Amino acid sequence: MDADARAELRTLPKELAAKVARHLVMAGRLAEEEPERAYKHARAARRLGSRVGVVREAAGIAAYHAGEWAEALAELRAARRLSAGDDSYLPVMADCERGLGRPERALDLIKSAEARRLDPMGRVELRIVESGVRRDLGQQDAAVVTLQIPELRDRRLRPWSVRLFYAYADALAEAGREEASDWFARAAAADRDGETDAAERYAELEGLHIVDTEEDELGDAVPEPGDFEDTSLSEPMTTPAGEVLLGQAAAQDDEGASAGEALPEARADAQGEAVQSDEGVSEDEAVPGQESVKPGEAGAEAGSATDIAFTDAGSDVAEAAEEEAPEVPAVFLEPKPVDGERPPQAE
Repeated sequence: MDADARAELRTLPKELAAKVARHLVMAGRLAEEEPERAYKHARAARRLGSRVGVVREAAGIAAYHAGEWAEALAELRAARRLSAGDDSYLPVMADCERGLGRPERALDLIKSAEARRLDPMGRVELRIVESGVRRDLGQQDAAVVTLQIPELRDRRLRPWSVRLFYAYADALAEAGREEASDWFARAAAADRDGETDAAERYAELEGLHIVDTEEDELGDAVPEPGDFEDTSLSEPMTTPAGEVLLGQAAAQDDEGASAGEALPEARADAQGEAVQSDEGVSEDEAVPGQESVKPGEAGAEAGSATDIAFTDAGSDVAEAAEEEAPEVPAVFLEPKPVDGERPPQAE
């Protein structure tokens, strides 16, 4: 946990603060992979420390990633009150309004005076949400123009570049624009961690087939008993790590069969343990000092919430500034007005 969060927790009794901190750490750690479990930990922390701003913030973010829009909105409003009007939650709050099917309320937040005080990352995220709202309202061209901002033409990669490129490509595709393919390619080139499906979307538009050449994980490489029926026994089968799985002689058939029978039992045992581990959240669950991780990010989708992720732009911006954004022709077309409404102009 960061220093500010620890300082807020010091307002609680020592033992209670320790319990709350453990739940917050677990909520941050599980946010991306297991949002439902993260949500349970955040709710446990909220029951213990409902008057602490960082606790309400964590509860709101966890509820957001779990798809609990109404609860997320309520928790983030409370966090703003307890944190002296922190505006950094506005993009998430606007996206919650969108998820609840209230696009007009989302636009009210997006156009509010508080939105103008956001940092560059927050402003880009708010634009992505607004583009999604415009698409929900059937304003496809306006959704495209909303994302035609200076950050889209930045020749340096920034922390928001991948999400912005992807959202713009997605809006272009929804509007039936041919440039969508070029922008999906640009998003894929910038997305070095594979956080979006930009490469797949590009391949789909271009009619290409992507072949995954990466090796399967060791746990997925264990063969089933019937997989060896047509396999030559002249050489032993090995795992990627070099461990022999099958010998050469046919005399080992009986041993192979017994090993094959053991695999389903081992798999069933593992599933049983996983089910038991997911039942409930103990308020006293110990977590050694691990730093909380902020929720991850995903591309904006029309009709559903955008799944916003916030990152610390400090060190990332400095590092990303040394990398150039992938080149792609940028064609900005002014849309036709939709239903008498003049689309928003690029800033």
